[in-house]
Parts: sequence; structure tokens; C-alpha cells
Amino acid sequence: MVKEKKSLTPARILAGGFLSLILLGTILLSLPISSVEGSISVIDALFTATSAVCVTGLVVVDTGTHFTLFGQLVILGLIQAGGLGFMTMATLIFLLLGKKITLKERLVIQEALNQFSLEGLVRLTKYIIIFTITIELIAALLLGLRFSMDHGYKLGMYMGLFHSISAFANAGFDIMGIVGESSLTAYGNDPVVVFIIMGLFIIGGLGFTVIVDIYKRHSFGKMALHSRFALVLTGILLLIGFLGVFFLEYSNPNTLGEMPFYRKILPSIFTGATTRTAGFNTLDTGSLTSATLFFMSVLMFIGASPASTGGGIKTTTFGVLLVSVVAMIKGDREVHIFNRRLPYEIVLKALSIIMISLVIIGLATIILSRTEQQEFLHILFEVVSAFGTVGLSTGITSELTTIGRIIIIIIMFIGRVGPLTLALAFSQRMKNSKIRYPEEKVLVG
Repeated sequence: MVKEKKSLTPARILAGGFLSLILLGTILLSLPISSVEGSISVIDALFTATSAVCVTGLVVVDTGTHFTLFGQLVILGLIQAGGLGFMTMATLIFLLLGKKITLKERLVIQEALNQFSLEGLVRLTKYIIIFTITIELIAALLLGLRFSMDHGYKLGMYMGLFHSISAFANAGFDIMGIVGESSLTAYGNDPVVVFIIMGLFIIGGLGFTVIVDIYKRHSFGKMALHSRFALVLTGILLLIGFLGVFFLEYSNPNTLGEMPFYRKILPSIFTGATTRTAGFNTLDTGSLTSATLFFMSVLMFIGASPASTGGGIKTTTFGVLLVSVVAMIKGDREVHIFNRRLPYEIVLKALSIIMISLVIIGLATIILSRTEQQEFLHILFEVVSAFGTVGLSTGITSELTTIGRIIIIIIMFIGRVGPLTLALAFSQRMKNSKIRYPEEKVLVG
């Protein structure tokens, strides 16, 4: 009797694609040519490759000083591939080779970009690739010219290119170590660097479908419901992030406390925005108050918007749950957004993603609390940062044990692929059961 082979579902193809990129990156980063002082350990190479492909930014060794130019370019390539997504990069290769995009490949693209239909997927992918390359090159030039003023033309332009790609991909990797700096702390009040980097990761975190919708329709009122909802939520979260960091850190002598009033504003805006899974920092994360760390953990958990370069449960997932709670409080039987009714399946999917994500974060935090000799809040912050593919850390990443690093690797992978895969799994066609059981109520609340 011949066993029937299980066909690869689009979700499995996507997960396998990201895993393949991670394994390739691990091999390349393990080579002696990638490190300044000989080869890096396999676990550290795996950690770095996972962090790059999953556009997280958590590092166990400094990218700018530990890796050679070859190693840095490998990381940059992994960031670009991970940010755009496995199928977007595969589609680019197919288009360059003149290969026809089959129906099965279109189905994978549809799920990778979280689209509702197959119509115009290849065209959308072309828009994404062209827009990404264009915005990254423009930002690289501007950043390169600014960095060149401090570090010379050749190094400055390279730094501009690296940070442009890393910022748009919401990766959080930096090479400031080669000039003796820690992340972007030296440029915390430089409006050119701050606004370009921040603009890149905000645009990258909006989602490609929103960007294309803005380009096509121009008017907010004419945009699709998803685009309008994502834009409104993004604006609200950016404002909340700024105000939260500003007031919570206002008197902290280790961050904003010693600054005059006007110099507190720019670092607060950037720090509040970087929780949108960007991972760059202009303030020392390890010096933030406990209240700020917890506040930022909530924002990191929410993350960016769907079909973007960012992670987290996604803004619209959180927004759907929020409006559902409001509808329940008001006694409405249906959930409405901008005079549009949401299907019950969307609400159920949002609730499921949030609950599963909380369980994953909770389990990882409990395990790390047993394996690591670190403060509980710092461990929770690290786990949420890994799950949300943010990359912010209080400084404990390099001190993690081998078990701790493996756990964070798994969480980073789940954070990049898991929420997406969960969304795909829940978005499959619901089968109408032939059996309908009697209804009965249970007490809740």
C-alpha cells in the first residue's frame, strides 16, 4: 500500500524558505573569512543569522567590530532577504530569469503578503521591489553624506547603505562599533540621522499593501479599510510611544534627566517609535526605568502592520481586539470600523493570534527565568523584543547561556514566521460542519 505524500502547504514553504536562509547564513558566518579573529562559534553564527533573517537585531557580538566586510555584507544580504520576505526575493529571481510565476507560487505569494485575492499579486510584488530599492538608495545617499562629514566619504557612504537597508527592514543591526559608538546614541539629537532612520522603519512597518494603496489612491477616504485602519493605529501608537517615553524618562538622570527641555523631545520621539520593531536606540536601553521597559514591551508586542518588514502581533490585530471590546461594552452585536462591519472570523483570528502569542512569550520567559541569572523584567523585555523582532536589549543578550540563546533563536524564528503562519492557518476556508450541537451558555467574567 502506497502512502499518500503530504503536499507542502504555502505556510510550510514560507517557514522552510526562512529556515533555509538561516542555515545558509549560519554556514557563511561560520567561515573564518567572516570574522576578524578567526571563525565564530556555530551557536553564535546561528544566532546572528537568525536575528538577521528574522530582522530582529539582537546580537551576541558587535556587528561592526567582530565581523569583516564579508561577514557584514552577508548579514546585510540576510537582512534584505528577510525584510522583503522569502517569496518576494524568490519572485525577483524568477522575474530576472524570465520564469513564469505558477499558480502554486502565486498562492504562496498571496499568503506571504497576507492578501485576500490572487489578482495583481505579481504586479504588487514588482511595486514592492522597486519601491524598496528606490527608498533604500535615496536614504543611503542622504545618510552617507551625513556620516561622511564625521567619518570620511568611503566609510560614511558604506555606513549610510548599511543603516538604510537595516532601518527599512526594521532589522536594528548597526555597524557604529567601527567608529567606536554604540548604536545611534551619538546621533540622538541629530535631526538628519534621526528623521531619516525613523522615516525608514516607520514606512517599512506600515506594510507594502498600505504603501501601494497610498500611491494609487492618494486620498485617505478612498483607501481600503485595512490601509485606513493601519494608518490611524500607527499614528496613535507613535504618539503614545513618544508621550510615554517623554514623561516616564523625563527625570531619569541616566537618560533624559540631565538634558534641557528641548533636547528631550527628539530622543523621546525616536525611542517611542523604535518599539515598532526597529531596534535602533539613541538612549541607553539598559538605563531606562522599569516603568519605561514595561511600557516599551507592550508596544513591542503590538509591533508593526501586516505584510510589512516589522514583527509583533501587528497593529490591526490589536486594533480589531480593541474595537471588539468597545463594541461589547457598548452592547453592539457587530464590530464596526469606519462604517464597515468586520466578519466574525477576523475577530476570532485576532483573539487567537494574541492568545497564542502571549502563551509563547510566557513559556519562554519562565524557561529563561530558570536558566539565566538576570532580572525578571530584563528577561521579559528580551523575550518580547525577540518575539516582536525588535532587537532592543537591556544588554543581557551577550550574557545568555547556550540554552538561553537557543530559546531566543526559536522565539525570533516564531516571531518572524509564527504570527504570519498563524494568520495563514486561521485564514484558511472554514469547513461547514455537518453536525451542529445544541447551544448552552457558560459564565464568564
